[in-house]
Amino acid sequence: MQDSADAAVLNADESGGALTLRLQGAWLNSTIAAVEAELRSAAERTVSRVSLDLTGVRQMDTGGAWIVRRAMSSFEARNITVDLDGAGQDVAELIAALPAQLPEPNFEASPRKPLFDRLFEPLGRLVMSFVADFLQAMSIIGAAVRGAQLKLGRGSGLSPAAVFNQLQQMGVNATPIIALMSFLIGAIIAQQGAFQLRYFGAEVFVVDLVGILQLREIGVLLTAIMVAGRSGSAITAEIGSMKMREEIDALQVMGLNPVGVLVFPRLLALTVALPLLTVISNFAALIGAALVANVYSGVTYEVFLARLQGAIDLSTIISGMLKAPFMAIIIGVVASIEGLKVGGSAESLGKHVTASVVKAIFVVILVDGLFAMFYAAIDF
Repeated sequence: MQDSADAAVLNADESGGALTLRLQGAWLNSTIAAVEAELRSAAERTVSRVSLDLTGVRQMDTGGAWIVRRAMSSFEARNITVDLDGAGQDVAELIAALPAQLPEPNFEASPRKPLFDRLFEPLGRLVMSFVADFLQAMSIIGAAVRGAQLKLGRGSGLSPAAVFNQLQQMGVNATPIIALMSFLIGAIIAQQGAFQLRYFGAEVFVVDLVGILQLREIGVLLTAIMVAGRSGSAITAEIGSMKMREEIDALQVMGLNPVGVLVFPRLLALTVALPLLTVISNFAALIGAALVANVYSGVTYEVFLARLQGAIDLSTIISGMLKAPFMAIIIGVVASIEGLKVGGSAESLGKHVTASVVKAIFVVILVDGLFAMFYAAIDF
């Protein structure tokens, strides 16, 4: 016995060249499989008139409406009049909204591009994308400074509350993870360095290794990478979400500069927070190295501090700290560019958040290498 919850063609009466099909049940995508073939077979009959009685249909979704519309189209293609009886307004509108036929798929293969185009087109697109990003970065930096409206004798357009809020998000809240990561990195470098230097009886030189490496390179680089992954992705997500909800357009309608309102406080907060986080990172790494050197190699804390003072000087500290503001601006600008590129979908938001982190880390490492070559060239 047919379950009343399932779709069914209750009966099909044909008399005087007129065909009546009475449908009943729930014509849903999950229940129409059993009656699709039956309705298709009925649509092949040769009659003069067809009446589809939908009085017994309790529910109908797009799947059910489509096979009814397909049967109607089959009759109409042979100049057979089709009447729709007993259909509610919503069901009738759903069936009427469907096209008579779906477009035929086009399986023709697209012409194969020449080898030259296939080799150099991706490179050209990459170059043009880089140029566009560079121009947009310059525009964002200029618009951020201009939008802040910091002019002598006039009120500042910069909100201190926005800057301090971003400082808390990017600096204070990031301190525990930065300190823990740097502590572990310093401990690992000290342990591995002491293990190798032990063969030469020079374990005390692990202090020189950790001090110079951490203060000149590793400290600011790893801190910038962590900030790019943590704060850079947050900036992209925040600005991208505002772009999706058209809040940025609303700022423009109100006569405000979105870059000055949204980007400048984040750039300023990053420029302040990253050097401070770098200082915390350096102290945490040196503490971790001193602890491991004491436990693993027997280097006392007094010897560690004395050796550290002899191994580093002011130029070692300055050379690392000078990189921090540049890396902060790079992270903020890259994150803002990707945030402003976000479209209207969640997929676009996820894509640009990922691109923001990858690009920021890549550019940060590139800039660190350029600084290293510059310091080597000037013997700093």
